[in-house]
Amino acid sequence: MINLETPRKFRAFVNQAHQVAAEMLRPNSRKYDLAEHAYPVELDMLAAMVDGLGASGTGSGAGASGVRRTASGDDGVVNGSNLSSVLSVMEMCWGDVGLLLSMPRQGLGNSAIASVASDEQLRRFEGVWAAMAITEPGCGSDSANIRTTARLDGDEYVLDGEKIFVTAGGRCDAVVVWATLDKSLGRAAIKSFVVPKDTPGMTVERLEHKLGIRASDTATIRFENCRVPAANLLGSPDIDTDKGFAGVMQTFDNTRPLVAAMAVGVARAALELTRELLSDAGVDVDYDRPVHRQPAAAATYLTMEADWEAAYLLTLQAAWMADNGQPNSLQASMAKAKAGRTANDITLRCIELTSTLGYSEHHLLEKWARDSKILDIFEGTQQIQQLIVARRLLGKTSAELK
Repeated sequence: MINLETPRKFRAFVNQAHQVAAEMLRPNSRKYDLAEHAYPVELDMLAAMVDGLGASGTGSGAGASGVRRTASGDDGVVNGSNLSSVLSVMEMCWGDVGLLLSMPRQGLGNSAIASVASDEQLRRFEGVWAAMAITEPGCGSDSANIRTTARLDGDEYVLDGEKIFVTAGGRCDAVVVWATLDKSLGRAAIKSFVVPKDTPGMTVERLEHKLGIRASDTATIRFENCRVPAANLLGSPDIDTDKGFAGVMQTFDNTRPLVAAMAVGVARAALELTRELLSDAGVDVDYDRPVHRQPAAAATYLTMEADWEAAYLLTLQAAWMADNGQPNSLQASMAKAKAGRTANDITLRCIELTSTLGYSEHHLLEKWARDSKILDIFEGTQQIQQLIVARRLLGKTSAELK
């Protein structure tokens, strides 16, 4: 039986993450929402602290770089880096999603490296701030349609193509680029490559203006005759048509719970503030009374809170399974689908419940609603997650169920 309570050994760490969110991220949230593309200098000190926690062992698994799939121990329960990461991400996104995504050395590319890199690559790329480049102008949710190519030339791969919506693409030290070794072989030929930012042939074309997460830069990057060492290919260079896309998808199995955790964090922030504002208006949520005997606003709040708890538990389950060496592709997609949609619904309904206070910039509710939208889109849209879940439950292949 899986125990979904916060492990005792992580409680002090989670409390510390919440304190950082309350004292550093939340107070700067509006500042960097308005100052889009300005680098949040306050994060340098925070990143140094996270590095220190990781080095000391007191913050094991802190941030995206701490994600790693491990085998279960002798006792069958290993509350490890994945669970620690999602718990810390929840707290940090209670503070601000965009600032969390701007954390140095905590990019989604770091999670990709941690998920599939060899031990030698982990050592070589330690301390690198890595973004992840998947989406292309003609390829969104269906990663199998990637057109960026990687051609082996001696002991180097030559990359050509364009990537869009690269989170932290302008600030990072390196980009984990998804490219195909052979378009005719479909998913099986897609591999990921670590490309340092100063590599000739790699150009940051522009930074996007966005609806939400404005503290985080989002870049378009072009690769033209961009040469990277063959040793920078993550995982095996062999094309296994039987295994197909499984090797690359392992990255998603670890990063989707992280995105779900972001959604859980921002939704919790909206719920807590909404409850305070409702109480100030004389509407109290009574947990001892049936929903149908509550005021309409309180009944709506209770429904949202139940929805949030389901997303929270699914997220913890997906991370726990990764830590214990259990296949979690189904649970990762379920968590991402549930949490992403729940965060969208909760933040918007919280604005409705709080009326003008929610819609104005007097509080952060309207910002949280804008920020939450991307959490239902990137790392695989709601529709893609539902498709993956359906395939897993029905035992269908991608060719059989599209």
